[in-house]
Formats: sequence, C-alpha cells, structure tokens
Amino acid sequence: MRQSNWMAVVFFNNERHERHEKKIMIVALTVCMSVLAMNFFRAILCLFVVKKPLLFLEVSVKSCILVRQYYIIFFYGFYFSHTQEQRYFMDPRDLASLKYHRYPVPGKLHVVSSKPCETQQDLSLAYTPGVAKPCLEIQENPEAVYEYTGKGNSVAVVSDGTAVLGLGNIGPAAGLPVMEGKSVLFKRFADIDAIPLCLQNVFTADGKTDADKLIELTAALEPTFGGINLEDIAAPACFKVETVLKKRMGIPVFHDDQHGTAIISLAALLNAVKLTGKKLSDIQMVVNGAGAAGISCTNFYISAGVRRENVIICDRKGVITKENASNPEKMALATDRPCRTLAEAMRGADLFLGCSSGNCVTEEMVRSMNPGAIVFAMANPVPEIMPELAVQAGAMVVGTGRTDFPNQINNVLGFPGIFRGALDVRARDINEEMKLAASLALAEIANMEIPADILAILTAAYPADAAAGMFAGKNPLKPTYVIPKPFDPRVVPHVARKVAEAAMQSGTAQCPLDDLDQYEAELTLRLLR
Repeated sequence: MRQSNWMAVVFFNNERHERHEKKIMIVALTVCMSVLAMNFFRAILCLFVVKKPLLFLEVSVKSCILVRQYYIIFFYGFYFSHTQEQRYFMDPRDLASLKYHRYPVPGKLHVVSSKPCETQQDLSLAYTPGVAKPCLEIQENPEAVYEYTGKGNSVAVVSDGTAVLGLGNIGPAAGLPVMEGKSVLFKRFADIDAIPLCLQNVFTADGKTDADKLIELTAALEPTFGGINLEDIAAPACFKVETVLKKRMGIPVFHDDQHGTAIISLAALLNAVKLTGKKLSDIQMVVNGAGAAGISCTNFYISAGVRRENVIICDRKGVITKENASNPEKMALATDRPCRTLAEAMRGADLFLGCSSGNCVTEEMVRSMNPGAIVFAMANPVPEIMPELAVQAGAMVVGTGRTDFPNQINNVLGFPGIFRGALDVRARDINEEMKLAASLALAEIANMEIPADILAILTAAYPADAAAGMFAGKNPLKPTYVIPKPFDPRVVPHVARKVAEAAMQSGTAQCPLDDLDQYEAELTLRLLR
C-alpha cells in the first residue's frame, strides 16, 4: 500500500503539461515491470525452492492485485497529467479540431485596425478630440455612417444556439465556435468583416426560441451593421424572426440555414435536370426534413418552376398531410396523396432532397425512383445515403454536404457572394430576385470553360478531382460536377455581380453600380490578393 501511495505522488504531483507525458509513462512502466519481476521470482522461489504451493498461490494473487492497483493509478495519473483534449482516447480529427481552436490563442478571430495608431496625432484622430467631427457629420446626415465607419462592410452573425449544425439545441455559448467559423468564411471568401453574436435571454421556459425577444435584440443592431446573417435558429421560430426583421430593418436580413441551402441546391438542380433531360415543371420531388432548410428549399424550388402538386415532404413521423401538419409552413406543403412513409413517397420520384438525418434512405428506395434519379443527401456528417450506394442503386446525379464527395452543396458557395453584392449596392433587403440570381450565377459557372490560371488553383485545392478530369472540357458539366467548388475564385465575384444586378433591377439597391463588368473584374483582383 505504501508503494501505491508513492506511485500516486509521482503522478499527481507532476505538472499538467505535455512535456511530462513520456516521463510519466516511463516511470509507470518501469515500476510496474519491476513489481512484476520481483513477484515473479518470489512465486518461483515458493514453488520450486520452498516447495509451498499455497504460498505460491498467495503470492500470485497478491501480484495480480498489486498490478491492478498500479494500472488504476497509472490511468488516473495519465488523466490528471494531460490537458483536457488528451484525457480521452479521441479520434485524431477531433483532437486536431480542438487544438486548431485552442492554439496559439483561443478562438479563430481577432480585431485589426484599418487605420494607423502609432503617434499622438493618430491617437487624437482615432479617438478624442478628432473623432467628434465624423460623429457630427453622421448626426446631420445619417447616411454618412457608411462613409465614416465600417458599417458598409460589416455583418452580424446572430444565433441563439437552438439548432447548431447537427448538434441541436446546445445553447449560445456552445454555438460560438460555429459563428466564429462563419465569420472567418465571410472574411476569407468575400473580405467582409463579420462579428459573431450569440445571444442569451431569448428563450421560453422550455428552452426554445422566444421569437419576439430575439427580434427585439437583433433589430437593435441596425446602427452598427450593414447586414444581418441569422444562423442556427430552430424552426418554426426562425420563420417569424426573419420575416419580421426583414420588414422592420432597413438592411439585408438573411437566414442562411433556410435560403443558403436552397440557393446552392437549386443551382445544382438546374444543372442536374439539364443532364437528365428533364424539366423542373415535370419532376416528382420528395423532401425528407421539414425544418428550416427543407421547407425553404421546397418553397424556393416551387418559385423556380417545380409544381407544388408534384412535391411530397416528410418529417420524422412520415409524410406530411393536412391531418398531421403541425405548423402553417408544413400545412402549406401538405399532400393529399395516399403514401404515408418515406419509402412509399420515393417510388416514382425524380428528385430526393435530404435535409434530415444520416442513413435514413436505402438502396431499395433509390431503385424505386425513376430512371435518371437525382439524389441530394445533405445531412451532415453522415448523408441520408452514401453517394456510392446511391449511384449503385441507379441515381444519375448525387450531391451531399460533405467536402470529400463530388457535388458538395456547401453554403459557402452562396452567402459570401450574396452579402458582398448586397453590401456593395447598399441593398435594403435580400429579396427573391437576388436569391434566384445567385442560383443562376452558380449554375452558369459550372458550365463555363475553366481558364488555365483558375485550373491551376483548382488543381492545387482539389488534386484528386483534377486528376479524374472533373474540370476538363469547354463545358465541364457532368454528373460529378453540377456545382462549382468553394475555392473556385470565380464564384464570389460572379455571384456578387449577379446579386447586385438583381438588386438594382428590383429597386432595392440604394447605390447602383455603373459598370458591372468592371465591378466583377475589380472584385476578382481584390479577393485574390
């Protein structure tokens, strides 16, 4: 027992730093091997020299107990001597993610001044007394805020943490890494300064979103930001939040979980039906998942040409009918067909759209679809059906939300360019015309011949795809390439150009652009720096 206590001191008194890991393991193994060796010789002595089998048995049992004690002490010593990430036997990818977010400083964002502040003169201009003059200019002319502050290039990423990725209602603090990540993407892809704002005290007694409270807090942000990106807010509250804010605020409000997926997937669908020879007005469509993304995708497809009577939407309980629809959004899409399960609904369908959960679609379900089936299995990280299985079952075009499969339906293809275009014409809203323009722009890019300089960038970013010939040809459109790649430098400038043009044509732009060709070319150079 004294030996055990000594071992505990060795472990628990070590500093909790990674550099002690090898020393601790060496000490533990050395002591354990020494104890085993000593007791092994004692047991041999008892059996062959002293010739007392009972004593041999007693020594052997005590050896087992002692080794067990050392194992327990070693385990707890390992636990307390490691950082939090190392205390569990993690998947290497999970450990890499934790280290990425923790080192060299916690988080993924910091603030960098756009003006010098190195001298007394700089300080007097950045703050008092010099800062008073732009304040008075803005007081006299509120629109001058776009000339003297960063409002025109800033977006608030607002969330209450009630529907974070596939994690569910994990709360605003736990959702902060996602909102920081969204802000990183805004900056990386569109040079937009985005700030994550995860809000608390906006919940009902049962922990769900209180739409009215969230609306009031978000509306109060308008003086500071040029746009609002709503993120990871659970349905059905998210529908009311966005609708009310769009009416109350004079800046663009965009719920990316609803419209981002709809915009990107419609672009993929426009190219997929081109490959299959079908028309939007003729396809039979099945949607699995009646949350924000599923309902928004369905409504957006209908506005683009899919016929409402050709749509069946399912939730976790099965096909949504007028008898079981639980909210107005579901009721508007309810079917009167006799099918009641997802499997029944998919028979004879041309398009499956998944915004639900992993592995809920079987190969047999895909086989029951019409020839030339289109499958967009967008659940993350595990799709509704793995792409190779869908193809084997007869699907012609398959898309997912993952980077490691062809046709990734990734929202980063949409929101950077959409907000870039909206901010650059100072749009008051992101309307249906602008969203459809973004879809058409993405669909166009997948049909464009890829210039040599862009091909070099794509080859470096996606070597396996390039080697397989994905980007080859005057028109590279093919079943494995119906949507452009996120690192294609043409995406944001072209989407921004089309969105800005739609904003001007629909009358929501306050600062129209004179030359759209020049705008797209200059934006391309700006984002390549």
